[in-house]
Amino acid sequence: MIGELYEEALRGAAPVEIEHADGRRRPLPVQDWLALRPGDAGLLDRCAGATLDVGSGPGRLTAALARRGLPVLGIDVAPRAVALTIAAGAPALCRDVFGRVPGTGRWRTVLLADGNIGIGGDPAVLLRRVLALLGPGGRALVEVDPPGAGSRTEPLRLRSGRAVGEWFPWAHVSADGAGALAAACAAEVTERWEEAGRWFVALRS
Repeated sequence: MIGELYEEALRGAAPVEIEHADGRRRPLPVQDWLALRPGDAGLLDRCAGATLDVGSGPGRLTAALARRGLPVLGIDVAPRAVALTIAAGAPALCRDVFGRVPGTGRWRTVLLADGNIGIGGDPAVLLRRVLALLGPGGRALVEVDPPGAGSRTEPLRLRSGRAVGEWFPWAHVSADGAGALAAACAAEVTERWEEAGRWFVALRS
């Protein structure tokens, strides 16, 4: 059901919300994923060499990198997201980051934008997987929460007017908590920056 509601949102068929365990709801920010937005420029400028965009969604970053002439691949679990990326002129595959990913151990840059460090609910497990995808000297570029926001895992679910999805774990990592996460994964934060109210860190092993 999670995938079905995500696909529904990407199609624009109906509004889809994210629901928190305490009952709070907010719109699934699909519009933020459809076109480049403030804060993306610095992230794109830091991509070097072959780049893997994990949880690429409809592919705004993947397509932007392809236009710059960088070798890039987007991966997402939603077929509709992959189709939108390909339609935008960029390569993409329907893959789970924890499954079989082309180029494992050879990527120069791996992107985790739009809070995708939360995938799976355990950021240490995800970061270790991302570090394994990188080649020697490669780095991960990760969007995080602002300093002081705290790092935590919470249950979320998607819902629309016609259906309610199952609860799934989602993690949040703050900019000032990224160092501890990196240390737990035998990595280090090499850069931290803010742009347009969004926060990012670069990590390498």
